Amino acid sequence: MATIRIPEAEAAKNFAAIMSHVRAGAEVAIEENGETVALVTRPTKRPGRLLSESIALAEARGSTATLDGGFERDLMEFIDSHREPLEPPAWD
Repeated sequence: MATIRIPEAEAAKNFAAIMSHVRAGAEVAIEENGETVALVTRPTKRPGRLLSESIALAEARGSTATLDGGFERDLMEFIDSHREPLEPPAWD
């Protein structure tokens, strides 16, 4: 994969060109003062894991979790019990 290096100011002016390069298979390194500050690439496709593999892995690690009819209820109960407010970054 080819890497195209461009200054941040240039990237800000023409993001459409960056996306065109990425769609064509290139990796675009956006730089400031010779340091990469962002890398724009196509996402890599990761293979999923079969449910049977997940179960075997859980059993190998000693898990006693049971995916029964109450699992969804238990999971939602856990999620609802941890509803702390998010502290977004200052730039949000």
